[in-house]
Amino acid sequence: MESIIEYFQSIDPILAALYATLFTWGLTALGAALVFFFKNMNRTALDGMLGFTGGVMVAASFWSLLAPGIEMSPGEGFVKVIPAAVGFLLGALFLFGLDKVLPHLHINFKESEKEGIKTPWHKTTLLTLAITLHNIPEGLAVGVLFGGVAAGFDGATIGGAVALAMGIGLQNFPEGIAVSMPLRGMGMSRRKSFMYGQASAIVEPIAAVLGAWAVLTFQPILPYALAFAAGAMIFVVIEEVVPETQRAGNADIATLGFIGGFIIMMTLDVGLG
Repeated sequence: MESIIEYFQSIDPILAALYATLFTWGLTALGAALVFFFKNMNRTALDGMLGFTGGVMVAASFWSLLAPGIEMSPGEGFVKVIPAAVGFLLGALFLFGLDKVLPHLHINFKESEKEGIKTPWHKTTLLTLAITLHNIPEGLAVGVLFGGVAAGFDGATIGGAVALAMGIGLQNFPEGIAVSMPLRGMGMSRRKSFMYGQASAIVEPIAAVLGAWAVLTFQPILPYALAFAAGAMIFVVIEEVVPETQRAGNADIATLGFIGGFIIMMTLDVGLG
Protein backbone atom coordinates (compact mmCIF):
# COMPACT_ATOMS: atom_id res chain seq x y z
CA MET A 1 0.00 0.00 0.00
CA GLU A 2 2.88 2.37 0.77
CA SER A 3 4.24 1.89 -2.75
CA ILE A 4 0.84 2.79 -4.22
CA ILE A 5 0.67 5.98 -2.15
CA GLU A 6 4.24 6.88 -3.11
CA TYR A 7 3.43 6.36 -6.78
CA PHE A 8 0.43 8.67 -6.64
CA GLN A 9 2.57 11.27 -4.86
CA SER A 10 5.08 11.17 -7.71
CA ILE A 11 2.73 11.87 -10.62
CA ASP A 12 0.66 14.82 -11.80
CA PRO A 13 -2.48 15.18 -9.62
CA ILE A 14 -4.83 15.29 -12.60
CA LEU A 15 -3.25 12.10 -13.92
CA ALA A 16 -3.52 10.59 -10.43
CA ALA A 17 -7.24 11.44 -10.34
CA LEU A 18 -7.68 9.86 -13.77
CA TYR A 19 -5.87 6.65 -12.79
CA ALA A 20 -7.77 6.37 -9.50
CA THR A 21 -11.14 6.67 -11.20
CA LEU A 22 -10.16 4.31 -14.00
CA PHE A 23 -9.75 1.85 -11.12
CA THR A 24 -13.25 2.64 -9.81
CA TRP A 25 -14.64 2.30 -13.33
CA GLY A 26 -12.84 -1.04 -13.68
CA LEU A 27 -14.59 -2.43 -10.60
CA THR A 28 -17.92 -1.32 -12.04
CA ALA A 29 -17.04 -3.24 -15.20
CA LEU A 30 -16.03 -6.25 -13.09
CA GLY A 31 -19.41 -6.24 -11.38
CA ALA A 32 -21.21 -5.87 -14.69
CA ALA A 33 -19.20 -8.81 -16.06
CA LEU A 34 -21.03 -11.20 -13.72
CA VAL A 35 -23.82 -11.08 -16.30
CA PHE A 36 -21.70 -13.46 -18.41
CA PHE A 37 -22.07 -16.09 -15.68
CA PHE A 38 -25.51 -15.43 -14.19
CA LYS A 39 -28.81 -14.29 -15.67
CA ASN A 40 -30.38 -13.10 -12.42
CA MET A 41 -29.13 -11.76 -9.12
CA ASN A 42 -30.85 -12.71 -5.88
CA ARG A 43 -32.89 -9.65 -4.90
CA THR A 44 -31.97 -9.96 -1.21
CA ALA A 45 -28.26 -10.04 -2.02
CA LEU A 46 -28.62 -7.08 -4.38
CA ASP A 47 -30.39 -5.00 -1.73
CA GLY A 48 -27.64 -5.85 0.75
CA MET A 49 -25.00 -4.71 -1.72
CA LEU A 50 -26.89 -1.51 -2.50
CA GLY A 51 -27.11 -0.86 1.24
CA PHE A 52 -23.33 -1.35 1.36
CA THR A 53 -23.04 1.25 -1.41
CA GLY A 54 -25.04 3.73 0.65
CA GLY A 55 -22.89 3.14 3.73
CA VAL A 56 -19.68 3.77 1.82
CA MET A 57 -21.06 6.97 0.30
CA VAL A 58 -22.25 8.38 3.63
CA ALA A 59 -18.97 7.55 5.40
CA ALA A 60 -16.93 9.00 2.52
CA SER A 61 -19.04 12.17 2.61
CA PHE A 62 -17.99 12.88 6.17
CA TRP A 63 -14.58 11.30 6.70
CA SER A 64 -13.09 12.03 3.27
CA LEU A 65 -14.86 15.25 2.30
CA LEU A 66 -16.69 17.26 4.96
CA ALA A 67 -14.20 16.81 7.81
CA PRO A 68 -11.14 17.80 5.72
CA GLY A 69 -13.11 20.65 4.16
CA ILE A 70 -14.00 22.08 7.55
CA GLU A 71 -10.46 21.57 8.84
CA MET A 72 -8.88 23.55 5.99
CA SER A 73 -11.43 26.40 6.15
CA PRO A 74 -10.25 29.70 7.67
CA GLY A 75 -11.80 31.32 10.71
CA GLU A 76 -13.26 29.93 13.93
CA GLY A 77 -16.67 28.82 15.17
CA PHE A 78 -19.59 29.43 12.84
CA VAL A 79 -17.37 31.15 10.28
CA LYS A 80 -15.24 28.04 9.88
CA VAL A 81 -18.18 25.85 8.89
CA ILE A 82 -19.70 28.27 6.35
CA PRO A 83 -17.79 26.91 3.29
CA ALA A 84 -18.84 23.36 4.15
CA ALA A 85 -22.47 24.35 4.67
CA VAL A 86 -22.64 26.35 1.44
CA GLY A 87 -20.83 23.70 -0.61
CA PHE A 88 -22.96 20.90 0.82
CA LEU A 89 -26.17 22.74 -0.08
CA LEU A 90 -24.97 23.53 -3.59
CA GLY A 91 -23.96 19.91 -4.18
CA ALA A 92 -27.37 18.65 -3.12
CA LEU A 93 -29.13 21.27 -5.25
CA PHE A 94 -26.96 20.34 -8.24
CA LEU A 95 -28.02 16.69 -8.04
CA PHE A 96 -31.60 17.74 -7.34
CA GLY A 97 -31.58 19.70 -10.59
CA LEU A 98 -30.04 16.82 -12.56
CA ASP A 99 -32.57 14.45 -11.06
CA LYS A 100 -35.44 16.62 -12.28
CA VAL A 101 -34.00 17.16 -15.76
CA LEU A 102 -32.10 14.00 -16.75
CA PRO A 103 -34.47 11.19 -17.77
CA HIS A 104 -33.82 8.05 -15.69
CA LEU A 105 -35.49 5.04 -14.09
CA HIS A 106 -34.42 3.48 -10.81
CA ILE A 107 -33.74 -0.23 -10.50
CA ASN A 108 -36.90 -2.37 -10.12
CA PHE A 109 -39.17 0.66 -10.53
CA LYS A 110 -41.98 0.47 -13.04
CA GLU A 111 -41.55 2.30 -16.33
CA SER A 112 -44.42 4.58 -15.34
CA GLU A 113 -42.24 5.77 -12.42
CA LYS A 114 -39.45 7.17 -14.57
CA GLU A 115 -38.17 10.61 -13.59
CA GLY A 116 -36.84 13.66 -15.39
CA ILE A 117 -38.17 15.26 -18.54
CA LYS A 118 -40.42 13.17 -20.77
CA THR A 119 -38.54 11.20 -23.38
CA PRO A 120 -39.08 8.27 -25.77
CA TRP A 121 -35.81 6.71 -24.62
CA HIS A 122 -35.88 2.98 -23.96
CA LYS A 123 -36.05 1.60 -20.43
CA THR A 124 -32.50 0.22 -20.73
CA THR A 125 -31.09 3.69 -21.32
CA LEU A 126 -33.08 5.13 -18.43
CA LEU A 127 -31.79 2.43 -16.05
CA THR A 128 -28.20 3.16 -17.04
CA LEU A 129 -28.67 6.90 -16.58
CA ALA A 130 -29.99 6.33 -13.04
CA ILE A 131 -26.70 4.70 -11.99
CA THR A 132 -24.72 7.29 -13.95
CA LEU A 133 -26.23 9.94 -11.65
CA HIS A 134 -24.65 8.09 -8.70
CA ASN A 135 -21.23 8.22 -10.28
CA ILE A 136 -20.92 11.94 -11.04
CA PRO A 137 -20.33 13.04 -7.41
CA GLU A 138 -18.14 10.01 -6.73
CA GLY A 139 -15.71 10.87 -9.53
CA LEU A 140 -15.81 14.53 -8.58
CA ALA A 141 -14.94 13.71 -4.97
CA VAL A 142 -11.83 11.75 -5.93
CA GLY A 143 -10.62 14.45 -8.31
CA VAL A 144 -11.19 17.27 -5.85
CA LEU A 145 -9.28 15.46 -3.12
CA PHE A 146 -6.28 14.73 -5.34
CA GLY A 147 -6.32 18.37 -6.43
CA GLY A 148 -6.38 19.50 -2.81
CA VAL A 149 -3.35 17.38 -1.96
CA ALA A 150 -1.37 18.91 -4.84
CA ALA A 151 -2.43 22.40 -3.76
CA GLY A 152 -0.94 21.73 -0.32
CA PHE A 153 -4.08 22.12 1.79
CA ASP A 154 -3.95 20.82 5.36
CA GLY A 155 -6.31 17.90 5.85
CA ALA A 156 -5.99 16.64 2.26
CA THR A 157 -3.63 13.66 1.98
CA ILE A 158 -2.68 11.18 -0.75
CA GLY A 159 -3.59 8.37 1.64
CA GLY A 160 -7.05 9.85 2.11
CA ALA A 161 -7.51 10.24 -1.65
CA VAL A 162 -6.41 6.65 -2.26
CA ALA A 163 -8.72 5.44 0.52
CA LEU A 164 -11.63 7.30 -1.06
CA ALA A 165 -10.91 5.75 -4.46
CA MET A 166 -10.72 2.29 -2.90
CA GLY A 167 -14.01 2.75 -1.06
CA ILE A 168 -15.80 4.06 -4.12
CA GLY A 169 -14.36 1.22 -6.17
CA LEU A 170 -15.71 -1.34 -3.69
CA GLN A 171 -19.21 0.10 -3.84
CA ASN A 172 -19.06 0.41 -7.63
CA PHE A 173 -18.87 -3.37 -7.94
CA PRO A 174 -22.52 -3.90 -6.89
CA GLU A 175 -23.57 -0.90 -8.98
CA GLY A 176 -22.26 -2.67 -12.08
CA ILE A 177 -24.32 -5.70 -11.11
CA ALA A 178 -27.34 -3.51 -10.42
CA VAL A 179 -27.36 -2.30 -14.03
CA SER A 180 -26.35 -5.38 -16.00
CA MET A 181 -28.49 -7.99 -14.22
CA PRO A 182 -31.87 -6.25 -14.63
CA LEU A 183 -31.08 -5.61 -18.29
CA ARG A 184 -30.24 -9.27 -18.81
CA GLY A 185 -33.47 -10.23 -17.03
CA MET A 186 -35.36 -8.03 -19.50
CA GLY A 187 -34.01 -10.13 -22.37
CA MET A 188 -31.01 -8.09 -23.46
CA SER A 189 -27.95 -10.04 -24.59
CA ARG A 190 -25.14 -10.66 -22.13
CA ARG A 191 -22.76 -8.51 -24.14
CA LYS A 192 -25.11 -5.53 -24.34
CA SER A 193 -26.03 -5.86 -20.66
CA PHE A 194 -22.33 -5.75 -19.78
CA MET A 195 -21.70 -2.76 -22.03
CA TYR A 196 -24.52 -0.76 -20.44
CA GLY A 197 -23.38 -1.77 -16.95
CA GLN A 198 -19.78 -0.67 -17.35
CA ALA A 199 -20.75 2.47 -19.27
CA SER A 200 -22.64 3.79 -16.25
CA ALA A 201 -19.30 4.57 -14.53
CA ILE A 202 -17.42 6.07 -17.47
CA VAL A 203 -18.46 9.50 -16.20
CA GLU A 204 -16.27 9.06 -13.09
CA PRO A 205 -12.88 9.67 -14.77
CA ILE A 206 -14.34 12.68 -16.57
CA ALA A 207 -15.72 14.18 -13.34
CA ALA A 208 -12.46 13.42 -11.51
CA VAL A 209 -10.28 15.20 -14.06
CA LEU A 210 -12.59 18.21 -14.04
CA GLY A 211 -12.62 18.29 -10.23
CA ALA A 212 -8.83 18.12 -9.91
CA TRP A 213 -8.34 20.76 -12.60
CA ALA A 214 -10.88 23.11 -10.99
CA VAL A 215 -9.23 22.94 -7.57
CA LEU A 216 -5.74 23.43 -8.95
CA THR A 217 -6.90 26.40 -11.03
CA PHE A 218 -9.08 28.02 -8.37
CA GLN A 219 -7.52 26.88 -5.10
CA PRO A 220 -9.79 28.86 -2.72
CA ILE A 221 -12.79 26.76 -3.83
CA LEU A 222 -11.41 23.53 -2.33
CA PRO A 223 -13.40 23.56 0.96
CA TYR A 224 -16.54 24.35 -1.03
CA ALA A 225 -15.72 21.69 -3.64
CA LEU A 226 -15.20 18.96 -1.04
CA ALA A 227 -18.52 19.79 0.61
CA PHE A 228 -20.19 20.05 -2.81
CA ALA A 229 -19.22 16.45 -3.59
CA ALA A 230 -20.42 15.37 -0.14
CA GLY A 231 -23.80 17.06 -0.58
CA ALA A 232 -24.25 15.46 -3.98
CA MET A 233 -23.45 12.00 -2.61
CA ILE A 234 -25.78 12.33 0.37
CA PHE A 235 -28.55 13.43 -1.99
CA VAL A 236 -28.00 10.31 -4.09
CA VAL A 237 -28.10 8.05 -1.02
CA ILE A 238 -31.35 9.49 0.37
CA GLU A 239 -33.16 10.08 -2.90
CA GLU A 240 -32.09 6.99 -4.84
CA VAL A 241 -30.08 4.31 -3.03
CA VAL A 242 -32.20 3.97 0.12
CA PRO A 243 -35.59 3.86 -1.69
CA GLU A 244 -34.25 1.19 -4.07
CA THR A 245 -33.34 -1.06 -1.13
CA GLN A 246 -36.83 -0.80 0.40
CA ARG A 247 -38.86 -2.01 -2.59
CA ALA A 248 -38.71 -5.75 -1.93
CA GLY A 249 -38.99 -5.99 1.86
CA ASN A 250 -35.26 -6.44 2.49
CA ALA A 251 -34.82 -3.44 4.77
CA ASP A 252 -32.95 -5.41 7.46
CA ILE A 253 -30.42 -6.84 5.00
CA ALA A 254 -29.95 -3.44 3.36
CA THR A 255 -29.41 -1.80 6.76
CA LEU A 256 -26.77 -4.35 7.73
CA GLY A 257 -25.11 -3.79 4.37
CA PHE A 258 -25.16 -0.04 5.01
CA ILE A 259 -23.49 -0.48 8.41
CA GLY A 260 -20.82 -2.71 6.88
CA GLY A 261 -20.12 -0.24 4.09
CA PHE A 262 -19.87 2.65 6.54
CA ILE A 263 -17.43 0.79 8.80
CA ILE A 264 -15.19 -0.26 5.89
CA MET A 265 -15.04 3.24 4.41
CA MET A 266 -14.42 4.83 7.81
CA THR A 267 -11.65 2.33 8.51
CA LEU A 268 -10.00 2.89 5.14
CA ASP A 269 -10.06 6.65 5.50
CA VAL A 270 -8.76 6.78 9.07
CA GLY A 271 -6.22 4.02 8.46
CA LEU A 272 -4.79 5.49 5.25
CA GLY A 273 -5.64 9.18 5.58
